[in-house]
Amino acid sequence: MEKLLLIVFAIIISFFISTSAAREFNFDGANLHRRSTDETLCNQLIKPAGYSCTEHTVQTKDGYLVGLHRVSSRNKDQGGQRDPPVLLQHGLFMAGDAWFLGSPEQSLGFILADEGFDVWVGSVRGTYWSQGHISLSEKDKEFWDWSWEELALFDLAEMIHYVHSVTSSKVLIVGHSQGTIMSLAALIQPNVVEMVEAAALLCPISYLDHLTAPLVLRMVGLHLDQMVLAMGIHQLNFRSKILIDLLDSICDGHIECADLLTSITGKNCCFNSSIADLFFEFEPHPSSAKNLRHLFQMIRKGTFSRYDYGMFKNMEVYGQLNPPAFDLSLIPEDIAIMDGIWRP
Repeated sequence: MEKLLLIVFAIIISFFISTSAAREFNFDGANLHRRSTDETLCNQLIKPAGYSCTEHTVQTKDGYLVGLHRVSSRNKDQGGQRDPPVLLQHGLFMAGDAWFLGSPEQSLGFILADEGFDVWVGSVRGTYWSQGHISLSEKDKEFWDWSWEELALFDLAEMIHYVHSVTSSKVLIVGHSQGTIMSLAALIQPNVVEMVEAAALLCPISYLDHLTAPLVLRMVGLHLDQMVLAMGIHQLNFRSKILIDLLDSICDGHIECADLLTSITGKNCCFNSSIADLFFEFEPHPSSAKNLRHLFQMIRKGTFSRYDYGMFKNMEVYGQLNPPAFDLSLIPEDIAIMDGIWRP
C-alpha cells in the first residue's frame, strides 16, 4: 500500500515541477545524481558562461541559511555601472539554477545581466544551494517544517532586505510559479513592500480552486498530502535513492513517462527539448511535504490563506478557528505588478 501511494504521489508531484517542463519527460537515474557539497551555482552554470558571479548567504529569522547569487554582465564595457537590482525567485522543486539552464540568449538571468541589471538570484530553504541552518540538519524532520508561507515571510523577505541593504536601491522582483505566490504574500508586509519597486509574475498563482486537471483534482480529493505526512515523509527529494528507484520502476512498462507531464499539464509550446538532459541534471530540487499540503489545502478550499493546522491548533497559533487570509488589497497601488507566461 505504501509503495502504491508513493507511486501515485510521484505522478502528482510532476505536475508541480513547472508548467514549462519538458514534453519529453524521462526520469533517468543516471541524471538524478546527488551533487557534492563543494559544488556551487556560480561554478557550475554562471562562470563557465563567461559571467561574473558571487556567492552570498542570508540568515532568516527562523534560522535557515539561504543562498543568494549576484550575477554581472559578460560585457566588460559597462564600466561597473548597473541598472536597478532584480531579484529572481524560482518555482516549486526548482532553485536559482532554473534561470540559467538555456543559452545566454534564452536564459532570463543572463539576459537581464547583459541588459545591465544588477541580477540577484535566490534559492529557498531545502534546495541544494540552501540546505543550511544554525542548529538543524536537513536530516531532521524539523528542518522540513515549513510551507511556501515561511518561504515568503522569511526567505524572500530576508533576500529582499539583503539586496536592498547592499545596493541602497529598491528591488525589482521576478517570480515564477511558487515564486509568484511568495511575492504576493511578501508584498502584503509593510516592512517588505517599502523596499520593492515592482514585481513581474511569470505563470502566476494565488487562488488555486480553478484547476481542472482530473488527475490533480482526484489526488487532492483523496487527501494524498495528508497520507504522505501520516506516513512520516517530510522531505520530498527525487534525488534520493528510494525515489529514483521508484520513478525508474514507474517508467519501466507501467506508465509512458515520455509524455507524462503533457498528459497532466497540457502540451508545452516552447520548451527547448535539446536541454532536457541539462534540466534534469539540476532539477528537481527538494521541497517539504508540508509545502505541498498547503497548496492542496488551497485547491480544496479556494482560499489564499496561511497554513491550516486544524481548528484546535489554529486557535493556538492564530487565535481563530480558520487560518487568516492573505489580503491582497494591502499591496499598495503604486507597486507595479505585471503577470504573464515565461517563454524561454
